[in-house]
Amino acid sequence: MGTVHARSLDPLPMQGPELGVQADDMDLGEPEHEEKQEVLENKDVVVQHVHIDGLGRTKEDFLTYEIADVFRANNLIDVMKKSHEARQKLLRLGIFRHVEVVIDTAEGTDALPNGLDVTFEVKELRRMTGSYNTMVGNNEGSMVLGLKLPNVFGRAEKLTFQFSYGTKETSYGLSFFKPQPGHFERNFSINLYKVTGQFPWSSLRETDRGVSTEFSFPIWRTNHTLKWEGVWRELGCLARTASFTVREESGHSLKSSLSHAMVIDTRNSTILPRKGALLKINQELAGYTGGDVRFLKEDFEIQLNKTLFWDSVLSTSLWGGMLLPLGERPSCIADRFYLGGPTSVRGFSMYSIGPQSEGDYLGGEAYWAGGVHLYTPLPFRPGRGGFGDLFRTHFFFNAGNLCNLNYGEGPRAHLSKLAECIRWSYGAGIVLRLGNIARLELNYCIPMGVQSGDRICDGVQFGAGIRFL
Repeated sequence: MGTVHARSLDPLPMQGPELGVQADDMDLGEPEHEEKQEVLENKDVVVQHVHIDGLGRTKEDFLTYEIADVFRANNLIDVMKKSHEARQKLLRLGIFRHVEVVIDTAEGTDALPNGLDVTFEVKELRRMTGSYNTMVGNNEGSMVLGLKLPNVFGRAEKLTFQFSYGTKETSYGLSFFKPQPGHFERNFSINLYKVTGQFPWSSLRETDRGVSTEFSFPIWRTNHTLKWEGVWRELGCLARTASFTVREESGHSLKSSLSHAMVIDTRNSTILPRKGALLKINQELAGYTGGDVRFLKEDFEIQLNKTLFWDSVLSTSLWGGMLLPLGERPSCIADRFYLGGPTSVRGFSMYSIGPQSEGDYLGGEAYWAGGVHLYTPLPFRPGRGGFGDLFRTHFFFNAGNLCNLNYGEGPRAHLSKLAECIRWSYGAGIVLRLGNIARLELNYCIPMGVQSGDRICDGVQFGAGIRFL
């Protein structure tokens, strides 16, 4: 469906142990030892050798890109900093279980009086690893079984098979991931998948079988992803009571699309940020590389966060998007936008805003949604670092609208239509952070601006997900 977000077939990134001594956290003594500290910082040293112990199938030339900066250090403190940065880069590759750093004086016939040797002691992952975990999506949960072959060819390539069985979606897929040497942020991946999802708000069942290729790369402070996807979609009715409009949408279609995503993210956390901003812009063009589905789709997401007094946080969000069918064929129910529910406009049932037919919600070709939140600590919460840091109380105001447009009327008419019949709600609740992966919300909502056909959730509403308005 339009707002059902694609899931990465990769498991969660590996997290390595933190380096025991970090330059930023070092205690270099009391003021009376300032002279000693100055000697350590100013003494010129030369990194003569860098060793990597414990390599098996990993190609050593691939790792030289990650450790090259260590040779540029010119004093002891700088050696520690650059060694720690190199260690983080090695862990980021996802091919080592442990990485430890040892810094010692240089040895050998060519050793200089101020020479140093840096040794990275690594332990590679097994050739094949399995995993079992649970995944939280937008108001749904799933069990995930994975099989991963890390470092297949010795240069941080990764082959992953993943099976997911959830409350509304079942999927399996095979993916291959390949980073560029020395630039892990630049990487290429190819995915084969089959996904079967149920969408009860539309009485619809969708099965996708497809292949996609992605190329990700950074430019200055932005991260970009170029993607091509070819997917064979099969739509069917989920219930005998499905409306005639949904039955008309049933059948097979072939979508081939090119898309581009740009992300700027300066937040200190993706789940409960205290500061920073997020900007996401997505474009998708379908039909010009084949298939019988043709459209141009644009959507964006903006979020701003600012810490206020008493450890409270003010957060504002704005979403929006537009779908333009190309050619004479109308847009497909699987490509449209959906709005409403505990993860977007609270106080309304899941995706129950906008056009509908006989109780089945059909989505819309244009939408916007905005929210303002005030997050505060729970009363009498434990101190910082305690259990209470997982919880926040929040007061919210949400608003939004979703509709279809007549694209011959012009931009002013579009804005006028999106400003009509605005749904909005307000309320308060408790937020629980599940690590840095997902969050749960228990809110008391008061929906307003309700239109004919909308389904509301007046009172207590529970939500779980990774993306919230």
